[in-house]
Amino acid sequence: MQKLTRAEEQLMQIIWKLEKAFLKEIMQELPEPKPKQSTVSTIIKILGDKGFISHNTFGKSHQYYPLVEKDSYAKAYFQQFLGKYFDGSFNRLLSFFHKEGEIDLKDLDEILNKLNEEKDQ
Repeated sequence: MQKLTRAEEQLMQIIWKLEKAFLKEIMQELPEPKPKQSTVSTIIKILGDKGFISHNTFGKSHQYYPLVEKDSYAKAYFQQFLGKYFDGSFNRLLSFFHKEGEIDLKDLDEILNKLNEEKDQ
């Protein structure tokens, strides 16, 4: 799966949230200062070319919807990130955040307990 640029990901987050959206609705969701509508249209076309979205046509308007689920993209992106920065090791990732003070032992225990609960189900 291709990696999205920051601008592409911003639009995908909106499309995932709305599930189906016309350009006008996407524009309303963008924070200020809003980009030009032509810029957003170009990025939407790129997302379509990359296979992330498609559209239904209503006259001259298009209603866009995702072809790639948010969870599927997140999983692929995270696996790439984990491989690139932590040699694919979740243990190294957790160790890194623990060393940096971003996660404490209580958080790690909660993660382990949740994983054990899911495993038992």
